[in-house]
Amino acid sequence: MKDLFERIYKDKGPLGKWADQAEGYFAFPKLEGPISNHMQFGGKEVITWSINDYLGLANHPDVIKADAEAAAQYGMAYPMGARMMSGHTKYHEQLEQECAAFVDKEAAYLVNFGYQGMVSAIDALVTKNDVIVYDMDTHACIIDGVRLHAGKRFVYRHNDMESFETNLKRATKMATANNGGILVISEGVFGMRGEQGRLKEIVALKEKYNFRLLVDDAHGFGTLGEHGRGTGFEQGVQDGIDVYFATFAKSMAGIGAFFAGDKDVIQYLQYNMRSQVFAKSLPMPMVKGALKRLDMIRKSPELKNKLWDITNALQGGLKEAGFDLGSTQTCITPVYLKGEVPEAMVLVKDLRETHSVFCSIVVYPVIPKGIMILRLIPTASHTIDDVNKTIKAFTAIREKLEDGTYRELSKSIPV
Repeated sequence: MKDLFERIYKDKGPLGKWADQAEGYFAFPKLEGPISNHMQFGGKEVITWSINDYLGLANHPDVIKADAEAAAQYGMAYPMGARMMSGHTKYHEQLEQECAAFVDKEAAYLVNFGYQGMVSAIDALVTKNDVIVYDMDTHACIIDGVRLHAGKRFVYRHNDMESFETNLKRATKMATANNGGILVISEGVFGMRGEQGRLKEIVALKEKYNFRLLVDDAHGFGTLGEHGRGTGFEQGVQDGIDVYFATFAKSMAGIGAFFAGDKDVIQYLQYNMRSQVFAKSLPMPMVKGALKRLDMIRKSPELKNKLWDITNALQGGLKEAGFDLGSTQTCITPVYLKGEVPEAMVLVKDLRETHSVFCSIVVYPVIPKGIMILRLIPTASHTIDDVNKTIKAFTAIREKLEDGTYRELSKSIPV
């Protein structure tokens, strides 16, 4: 019999194998100072394009005041215990009611974290007789939730409606034989590519097939649709989304998330989501802070307008400079370049040290070998000057990538 850790000592995984070179710089970097368009990294100021603070609420004075007052009044412990047994307040109910109204659903249910909430919701919504059909590019939390499913699941090619309908037909046949139902899962906005899910086309197929639709709108909530009400409103199909999910960790610049839908379905989730039934309630400062943030999203349309002014300037400028942004339809701005992981390391270091621009780098195994994505997240805190300096920096690093400078420098990196 082997030692359980023998495999771990020998192989740390496709990302873990770079830990010695990446730790603290490329992976788990230490950004310091107030969350904003400019932060401190390695003792110097950098333009920060890696923070999901879309609307610039993280350090808004009104938000800080609300958070501080709630923390001073309640501390971080209250309410103690699992919400079903001892951790419920009128403010939790108020936040749920306001979230439901904002996304035009009958009821909503708070969860502590988006990731664990999505995993648990999928587990609760289906039985072994049911079939799941989901987009292959959905977030890891959806993939993990699907893995818990004891029944059959079919994955369709990303945003490919022909593949979707083919798998929907297979699912219909199997669900009928098992006397089960079908749950379709898509994202409103795919966080890596920046593409919107094809919700309009999916909802249209409800006239032909019998299924329910769960949408993860983490990146659409606050950024798309009138008043930031999400991708369903952007595409005019919010009514066709049966279970709507959004997180507070993006536009709301906080912690927590919620599911919204028909009252009976949401009540079912309240009583059957194991991650919430057996977990401590969302602390009061986060609940009252979320109420303030939601109120600002409703009443301050200029925040979303500024976000899109910066987004359009950034994406338009990069495209004009000849960069490949894929097919993004949202604020998420992926810049596609060709190169291996060691080249990406040298490139990113040059971008940060020489040009004072900090953005996330995405490499294999998240995306195919030979490709890197520099992923930029514009926010309402950024300025046009930030945009211009970044486009200039990207032009400079592309030249070094294409002329082989980074390839030569990367040869010194141990693999």
